[in-house]
Amino acid sequence: MAKPLMAKATAVWLVDNTTLSFKQIADFCGLHELEVQGIADGDVATGVKGFDPIGHNQLDEIEIKKGEADPVYALKLKFNPASVGEEKRRGPRYTPLSKRQDRPASILWLVKFHPELADAQIRKLVGTTNPSIQAIRERTHWNIQNIQPIDPVALGLCRQSELDAEVQKAAKKKAAEGGVMNDDERRKLVSTEQSLEMSSEPRLPRSMAGLETFTLGASDDADEHKKKVDYSDAESFFNLPDGDAPEDAEEDAEEGAEEVATETTEDDAAKPANDEDGDDKVGDAKDGDDKEDDAQS
Repeated sequence: MAKPLMAKATAVWLVDNTTLSFKQIADFCGLHELEVQGIADGDVATGVKGFDPIGHNQLDEIEIKKGEADPVYALKLKFNPASVGEEKRRGPRYTPLSKRQDRPASILWLVKFHPELADAQIRKLVGTTNPSIQAIRERTHWNIQNIQPIDPVALGLCRQSELDAEVQKAAKKKAAEGGVMNDDERRKLVSTEQSLEMSSEPRLPRSMAGLETFTLGASDDADEHKKKVDYSDAESFFNLPDGDAPEDAEEDAEEGAEEVATETTEDDAAKPANDEDGDDKVGDAKDGDDKEDDAQS
């Protein structure tokens, strides 16, 4: 139900100039019945001047007479064509002074985790200006090195329902245009609880802006895929491939048999000569012993 202009001042006038019940005045002005009773007792709206609804074309005198005659009758506000659509009109979002210093952090969070949002949507959520959003997008803000991304819902700059509505609107718009979100963009659509648990991203100085992907050590993936070789058995380096093993084995067997036969023949031929030499040596030894006996005798 629409409320009259200056509702409390209108209630003060109705209490002073009519015999309407507290409930009728409360329902017409959008107040609580106890609040209207406090106005009548002088405890509420002290010093407020009454606002005449009849003289300002908000209420007919006939409605007041009907209400005074019937305590259950509900007063009807006079229709004013000029007031149509006034409630839907909204100005820029007001940000308290204590939270205005947090707006750059919330803008950076929205730009980082919801890149699909347009500048107009960010401006509506946070209550900022286009130059500020552009400066943070391009990282030309004067304090960009000290700004940490913080969820605007956690800062109290907007409600979670408003943020979800804007994100869904942006996703539908992108889908209608034919654009498909990649995996990285989908991962950025996180909830408020997950975003609050995320660790802050380390920053590099401006002079090292091109070294984001540079690493001093080997990557973990390379270590995982590196093949482990067992060097404990040194003889494994001299093993031939498996395909040539049967033929080489046969050749080695034949060569070994020939060498054994040759060695056997040479040993047999050398045995008689060795036997003769041994007999001669034994005979010489006996002759030596005989000569020694003769010399002693």
